[in-house]
Amino acid sequence: MAHRITKTDYEALAAFRYALRQFLRIGEEAATDVGLTPQQHQALLAIRGYPDVGRMTIGALAERLQLRHHSVVGLVDRLSQEGLVQRRYDRNDRRHVYVALTRRGVRLLDRVTAAHRGEMKKAGPELMEQLRGLIADGSGAPARRSGGTRVVRA
Repeated sequence: MAHRITKTDYEALAAFRYALRQFLRIGEEAATDVGLTPQQHQALLAIRGYPDVGRMTIGALAERLQLRHHSVVGLVDRLSQEGLVQRRYDRNDRRHVYVALTRRGVRLLDRVTAAHRGEMKKAGPELMEQLRGLIADGSGAPARRSGGTRVVRA
């Protein structure tokens, strides 16, 4: 039988989403400060952080950004026009297009990441605490924060 969703469950979910949104907003502001849209920043980050270096396809980027393929094609077009990414076609199958950051793209992403690093260190423990509270079974849930006030579950 499925777990009944309680008021405490909703509070935990709302608190986690609030903490996550605060963290994301700081990153969006850092991106805007260097002239990037939040979506452009996320694309650069996804490309730079892709485990298979040099093999990020438009399809993989679409998956990472949770956007439709054609939307990512337009995003990559704009990033390419700004000199932040470059396309590389597979020699054996030109249908496969790989996307990589240019030096300028790396430098800009590094600036955003450096500006955002302090917030990541500050918000990381809070996000982890909220997530633990969210996934706890309710019997031994850890303390959590809500709106700046410490709330401890009994």
